[in-house]
Amino acid sequence: MEGIFDGLLTTTNADLTMDIFLICFATALILGALVAVLYRITSNSTKGFIVTLAIIPAVVCVIIMMVSGSLGAGLAVAGAFSLIRFRSAQGSALEIGAIFLAMASGLACGMGYPAFAAVFTVVMCIVTFIYTKIELPEVRFAKVRYMSITLPETLEYGGLFDDIFEKYADDVKMISVKTITLGSLNKLSYSLKLKKTGQEKSFIDEIRERNGNLEVSLSTLSPETAGL
Repeated sequence: MEGIFDGLLTTTNADLTMDIFLICFATALILGALVAVLYRITSNSTKGFIVTLAIIPAVVCVIIMMVSGSLGAGLAVAGAFSLIRFRSAQGSALEIGAIFLAMASGLACGMGYPAFAAVFTVVMCIVTFIYTKIELPEVRFAKVRYMSITLPETLEYGGLFDDIFEKYADDVKMISVKTITLGSLNKLSYSLKLKKTGQEKSFIDEIRERNGNLEVSLSTLSPETAGL
Protein backbone atom coordinates (compact mmCIF):
# COMPACT_ATOMS: atom_id res chain seq x y z
CA MET A 1 0.00 0.00 0.00
CA GLU A 2 2.94 2.36 0.64
CA GLY A 3 3.97 2.35 -3.00
CA ILE A 4 0.55 2.15 -4.62
CA PHE A 5 0.58 5.87 -5.43
CA ASP A 6 4.14 5.87 -6.78
CA GLY A 7 4.52 6.64 -10.45
CA LEU A 8 5.14 3.67 -12.72
CA LEU A 9 7.07 5.80 -15.23
CA THR A 10 9.84 8.35 -15.01
CA THR A 11 10.00 11.48 -17.12
CA THR A 12 10.74 9.30 -20.15
CA ASN A 13 9.27 6.04 -21.32
CA ALA A 14 12.62 4.23 -21.23
CA ASP A 15 11.30 2.03 -18.43
CA LEU A 16 7.99 1.31 -20.16
CA THR A 17 7.33 -2.41 -20.13
CA MET A 18 4.40 -4.49 -21.28
CA ASP A 19 3.29 -5.02 -17.68
CA ILE A 20 3.26 -1.28 -16.96
CA PHE A 21 1.54 -0.58 -20.27
CA LEU A 22 -1.20 -3.12 -19.56
CA ILE A 23 -1.76 -1.84 -16.00
CA CYS A 24 -2.16 1.78 -17.17
CA PHE A 25 -4.18 0.83 -20.23
CA ALA A 26 -6.56 -1.43 -18.31
CA THR A 27 -7.02 1.18 -15.59
CA ALA A 28 -7.87 3.80 -18.23
CA LEU A 29 -10.45 1.49 -19.80
CA ILE A 30 -12.07 0.78 -16.42
CA LEU A 31 -12.18 4.46 -15.47
CA GLY A 32 -13.57 5.36 -18.89
CA ALA A 33 -16.35 2.82 -18.40
CA LEU A 34 -17.06 4.34 -14.97
CA VAL A 35 -17.36 7.85 -16.44
CA ALA A 36 -19.59 6.55 -19.23
CA VAL A 37 -21.88 4.75 -16.78
CA LEU A 38 -22.12 7.86 -14.60
CA TYR A 39 -23.04 10.06 -17.57
CA ARG A 40 -25.58 7.50 -18.78
CA ILE A 41 -27.26 7.50 -15.37
CA THR A 42 -27.32 11.27 -14.86
CA SER A 43 -28.33 12.42 -18.36
CA ASN A 44 -29.65 11.38 -21.73
CA SER A 45 -27.26 11.03 -24.65
CA THR A 46 -26.56 8.98 -27.74
CA LYS A 47 -24.86 5.61 -27.67
CA GLY A 48 -22.00 7.06 -29.71
CA PHE A 49 -21.23 9.70 -27.09
CA ILE A 50 -21.33 7.15 -24.26
CA VAL A 51 -18.90 4.89 -26.15
CA THR A 52 -16.65 7.87 -26.84
CA LEU A 53 -16.50 8.71 -23.14
CA ALA A 54 -15.59 5.10 -22.38
CA ILE A 55 -12.62 5.01 -24.74
CA ILE A 56 -11.24 8.56 -24.39
CA PRO A 57 -9.16 7.77 -21.25
CA ALA A 58 -7.51 4.77 -22.93
CA VAL A 59 -6.75 6.78 -26.08
CA VAL A 60 -5.23 9.66 -24.11
CA CYS A 61 -3.31 7.19 -21.94
CA VAL A 62 -1.65 5.53 -24.93
CA ILE A 63 -0.90 8.91 -26.55
CA ILE A 64 0.88 10.13 -23.42
CA MET A 65 2.90 6.93 -23.07
CA MET A 66 3.91 6.94 -26.73
CA VAL A 67 5.29 10.51 -26.69
CA SER A 68 8.10 9.66 -24.28
CA GLY A 69 6.30 11.03 -21.27
CA SER A 70 6.35 14.61 -22.58
CA LEU A 71 3.28 16.25 -21.09
CA GLY A 72 3.34 19.16 -23.54
CA ALA A 73 3.60 16.95 -26.61
CA GLY A 74 0.98 14.57 -25.29
CA LEU A 75 -1.54 17.32 -24.64
CA ALA A 76 -0.90 18.79 -28.09
CA VAL A 77 -1.59 15.45 -29.77
CA ALA A 78 -4.61 14.68 -27.58
CA GLY A 79 -5.98 18.16 -28.25
CA ALA A 80 -5.64 17.63 -31.98
CA PHE A 81 -7.59 14.38 -31.73
CA SER A 82 -10.36 15.96 -29.66
CA LEU A 83 -10.71 18.93 -32.02
CA ILE A 84 -11.45 16.57 -34.91
CA ARG A 85 -14.81 15.71 -33.33
CA PHE A 86 -15.63 18.59 -31.03
CA ARG A 87 -14.32 21.68 -32.85
CA SER A 88 -17.74 22.57 -34.31
CA ALA A 89 -20.27 20.45 -32.41
CA GLN A 90 -21.39 22.28 -29.31
CA GLY A 91 -22.27 20.18 -26.35
CA SER A 92 -23.99 20.84 -23.06
CA ALA A 93 -22.00 21.93 -20.03
CA LEU A 94 -22.33 18.43 -18.58
CA GLU A 95 -21.01 16.84 -21.78
CA ILE A 96 -17.98 19.12 -21.84
CA GLY A 97 -17.29 18.35 -18.19
CA ALA A 98 -17.52 14.61 -18.86
CA ILE A 99 -15.06 14.92 -21.74
CA PHE A 100 -12.54 16.77 -19.58
CA LEU A 101 -12.99 14.24 -16.78
CA ALA A 102 -12.33 11.36 -19.17
CA MET A 103 -9.26 13.07 -20.64
CA ALA A 104 -7.86 13.87 -17.18
CA SER A 105 -8.24 10.23 -16.16
CA GLY A 106 -6.43 9.07 -19.28
CA LEU A 107 -3.71 11.67 -18.77
CA ALA A 108 -3.04 10.48 -15.21
CA CYS A 109 -2.86 6.86 -16.39
CA GLY A 110 -0.58 7.77 -19.27
CA MET A 111 1.82 9.56 -16.92
CA GLY A 112 2.09 6.36 -14.89
CA TYR A 113 -0.22 7.13 -11.96
CA PRO A 114 -3.15 4.70 -12.26
CA ALA A 115 -3.87 4.82 -8.50
CA PHE A 116 -4.17 8.61 -8.52
CA ALA A 117 -6.31 8.37 -11.64
CA ALA A 118 -8.63 5.87 -9.96
CA VAL A 119 -9.05 7.99 -6.80
CA PHE A 120 -9.59 11.15 -8.84
CA THR A 121 -12.16 9.57 -11.16
CA VAL A 122 -14.13 7.85 -8.39
CA VAL A 123 -14.29 11.02 -6.28
CA MET A 124 -15.30 13.18 -9.26
CA CYS A 125 -17.98 10.69 -10.29
CA ILE A 126 -19.44 10.68 -6.78
CA VAL A 127 -19.39 14.48 -6.60
CA THR A 128 -20.94 14.82 -10.06
CA PHE A 129 -23.67 12.32 -9.22
CA ILE A 130 -24.52 14.19 -6.01
CA TYR A 131 -24.67 17.56 -7.75
CA THR A 132 -26.89 16.26 -10.55
CA LYS A 133 -29.36 14.87 -8.00
CA ILE A 134 -29.53 18.01 -5.87
CA GLU A 135 -32.31 20.42 -6.76
CA LEU A 136 -30.46 23.71 -7.09
CA PRO A 137 -32.45 26.96 -6.82
CA GLU A 138 -33.18 28.60 -10.15
CA VAL A 139 -35.51 31.35 -9.00
CA ARG A 140 -33.38 34.07 -10.56
CA PHE A 141 -33.73 32.61 -14.05
CA ALA A 142 -37.12 30.94 -13.76
CA LYS A 143 -38.93 33.68 -15.68
CA VAL A 144 -36.19 34.56 -18.18
CA ARG A 145 -37.25 33.82 -21.78
CA TYR A 146 -35.99 34.35 -25.30
CA MET A 147 -38.51 35.26 -27.98
CA SER A 148 -38.18 35.15 -31.76
CA ILE A 149 -40.75 36.95 -33.90
CA THR A 150 -41.05 36.63 -37.68
CA LEU A 151 -42.77 39.44 -39.54
CA PRO A 152 -43.03 40.75 -43.12
CA GLU A 153 -40.15 42.88 -44.35
CA THR A 154 -42.56 45.71 -45.18
CA LEU A 155 -43.91 45.92 -41.62
CA GLU A 156 -42.28 48.60 -39.46
CA TYR A 157 -41.40 46.85 -36.22
CA GLY A 158 -40.14 49.81 -34.19
CA GLY A 159 -42.44 50.05 -31.15
CA LEU A 160 -44.89 47.60 -32.72
CA PHE A 161 -44.97 45.25 -29.71
CA ASP A 162 -44.16 47.69 -26.90
CA ASP A 163 -47.63 47.61 -25.31
CA ILE A 164 -47.73 43.81 -25.39
CA PHE A 165 -44.27 43.55 -23.86
CA GLU A 166 -45.26 46.03 -21.16
CA LYS A 167 -48.29 43.88 -20.34
CA TYR A 168 -46.52 40.54 -20.04
CA ALA A 169 -42.80 41.16 -19.47
CA ASP A 170 -40.07 43.24 -17.88
CA ASP A 171 -36.46 43.92 -18.89
CA VAL A 172 -37.17 43.48 -22.60
CA LYS A 173 -34.04 43.78 -24.75
CA MET A 174 -33.68 43.27 -28.48
CA ILE A 175 -30.86 40.83 -29.19
CA SER A 176 -30.77 40.77 -32.98
CA VAL A 177 -32.57 41.53 -36.21
CA LYS A 178 -31.96 39.54 -39.36
CA THR A 179 -33.58 38.98 -42.72
CA ILE A 180 -34.68 35.53 -43.84
CA THR A 181 -36.16 33.93 -46.97
CA LEU A 182 -34.18 36.19 -49.33
CA GLY A 183 -35.10 39.34 -47.44
CA SER A 184 -38.87 38.94 -47.63
CA LEU A 185 -39.14 38.41 -43.85
CA ASN A 186 -37.46 39.83 -40.76
CA LYS A 187 -36.70 37.82 -37.63
CA LEU A 188 -36.48 39.69 -34.33
CA SER A 189 -34.91 38.15 -31.23
CA TYR A 190 -35.58 39.45 -27.70
CA SER A 191 -34.56 38.56 -24.17
CA LEU A 192 -37.18 39.27 -21.53
CA LYS A 193 -38.40 38.39 -18.07
CA LEU A 194 -42.00 37.32 -17.71
CA LYS A 195 -44.05 39.13 -15.10
CA LYS A 196 -45.99 35.95 -14.46
CA THR A 197 -45.56 32.40 -15.75
CA GLY A 198 -48.52 30.52 -17.18
CA GLN A 199 -49.53 33.28 -19.59
CA GLU A 200 -47.28 32.25 -22.45
CA LYS A 201 -50.12 31.25 -24.78
CA SER A 202 -51.98 34.54 -24.49
CA PHE A 203 -48.68 36.38 -24.85
CA ILE A 204 -47.88 34.58 -28.10
CA ASP A 205 -51.43 34.95 -29.41
CA GLU A 206 -51.32 38.73 -29.04
CA ILE A 207 -47.95 38.86 -30.81
CA ARG A 208 -49.36 36.79 -33.68
CA GLU A 209 -52.18 39.29 -34.16
CA ARG A 210 -49.56 41.94 -34.87
CA ASN A 211 -47.11 39.99 -37.05
CA GLY A 212 -49.62 38.52 -39.51
CA ASN A 213 -49.82 35.13 -37.80
CA LEU A 214 -46.23 34.28 -38.75
CA GLU A 215 -43.90 32.20 -36.61
CA VAL A 216 -43.37 33.18 -32.96
CA SER A 217 -41.23 31.18 -30.54
CA LEU A 218 -40.68 31.53 -26.81
CA SER A 219 -37.91 29.49 -25.18
CA THR A 220 -35.95 29.33 -21.95
CA LEU A 221 -32.60 29.38 -23.76
CA SER A 222 -31.46 31.41 -26.74
CA PRO A 223 -30.33 29.43 -29.81
CA GLU A 224 -26.80 30.81 -29.40
CA THR A 225 -26.40 29.65 -25.79
CA ALA A 226 -28.52 26.50 -25.72
CA GLY A 227 -25.42 24.32 -25.94
CA LEU A 228 -23.91 25.72 -22.78
